[in-house]
Amino acid sequence: MAKNHTRYIFSMGELKRKDNSIAFRNEKGNFYIPIQDTREVYCMNEVSFNTKFLDFISRAGITLHLFNYHGNYSGTFYPKEQLISGDLCIKQALCYVENRLKIAKSIVQAIADNIHETLYHYYRHDKKDLKPTLDWLKSEPKKFLDKDITIEQIMFIEGQIWNKFYDSFKHFLSEDFLMNKRVKRPPDNPMNALVSFGNTLLYTKTISAIYTTHLNQAISFLHSPREGRFSLCLDISEAFKPVIVFKTIFDLVGRKQLQVEKHFDKSLNYALLNEDGKKIFIDAFETRLNETFMHPKLKRKTTYKHCLKLEGYKLIKYIVEGKEFVPFRLKDKM
Repeated sequence: MAKNHTRYIFSMGELKRKDNSIAFRNEKGNFYIPIQDTREVYCMNEVSFNTKFLDFISRAGITLHLFNYHGNYSGTFYPKEQLISGDLCIKQALCYVENRLKIAKSIVQAIADNIHETLYHYYRHDKKDLKPTLDWLKSEPKKFLDKDITIEQIMFIEGQIWNKFYDSFKHFLSEDFLMNKRVKRPPDNPMNALVSFGNTLLYTKTISAIYTTHLNQAISFLHSPREGRFSLCLDISEAFKPVIVFKTIFDLVGRKQLQVEKHFDKSLNYALLNEDGKKIFIDAFETRLNETFMHPKLKRKTTYKHCLKLEGYKLIKYIVEGKEFVPFRLKDKM
């Protein structure tokens, strides 16, 4: 049986092994999670467990993502790596030394392309004020990325692309969800809260996807490799942010399924989703992630979730065979 299901736990409690199932216990009693088809468990609140439980889910091949009460990502426990390759790790590190700039440029260009495609949807629906932003995205990033530039200059261009994107929100979102500037830690308004929460969910999904490949999570190309973080997931998830995270946000806000007064914590200046808000967002996020479409190269239906894994395989093809690495593009659906 394919292990495809993601389980979310929103309340405080305790996780333990019960026979051949995961048992979650809180003040309301015991709830059971079957391990046969479970791929990941997300703890969205303070949850306790012991090493016996960790050993159990490790042998079952289940990844555990941990968040604190405020919705901030704490870390990931995943099973002992079985898909590890010393040969690929060496080649990946060598690729970082020799081809970092080329890969970083391709990632940033994909960000611009996917933001353009996302905004073009609103432009076609009578949001004509978006045209200057669309024109800029079409020409300016490529103009600079075609030059011989440093990683710092590439990152600067990436920052400009995202700032143009954030500034465009005023043309199609309600005033409650405008973003004056991107603030991460902690978020300072509802939109920043949504972006931080959505990006973190996407990062953890990407960590799980990379885990199923032979890639080293710590060796990245656009983002600088650092101690204490899985930086490759930041690289691979970038092209998917407009497609998955922001499309989810725009749909929920546009349809008024998320409202500031109802779904954000008033005591924290509406800069944090409450439990109901998190559930609504996660449901829409999972729906988007598992949306099916025809993959033009595979000639079969696939999902955005599966495409995260395919990105890893594309990167391996580049590292091992020298085949051009072209990140996911919404327009091409591959």
